Amino acid sequence: QVQLVESGGGLVQAGGSLRLSCVLSGRIFGFNIMGWYRQGPGNERELVAEVGSGGKTNYADSVKGRFTISRDDAKNTMYLQMNSLKPEDTAVYYCSVRRPLRSPDYWGQGTQVTVSS
Repeated sequence: QVQLVESGGGLVQAGGSLRLSCVLSGRIFGFNIMGWYRQGPGNERELVAEVGSGGKTNYADSVKGRFTISRDDAKNTMYLQMNSLKPEDTAVYYCSVRRPLRSPDYWGQGTQVTVSS
């Protein structure tokens, strides 16, 4: 059984930084894509960034140049370094894992990020 557990959320002032972590337990065989999604108040869940097993990354336009996604497969952990945070980044952040050309198969429970102005 695959489980994802996020950590690292919190309250930060605008312009500050946070680093989110997501630990995967269980086994995922073959190529996979891990990602961070977020859901703000009154909004739908949206993709923030993804990273494939080979290291290729993809970012939402709203976070390009501010957020960096990475993964350490030896530790079964994915990270999201968030810099220059804005109030509009306030959301619950979820990690996920999926196969190519598919929607996420597994989700974490989410971690709250709140950015004050």
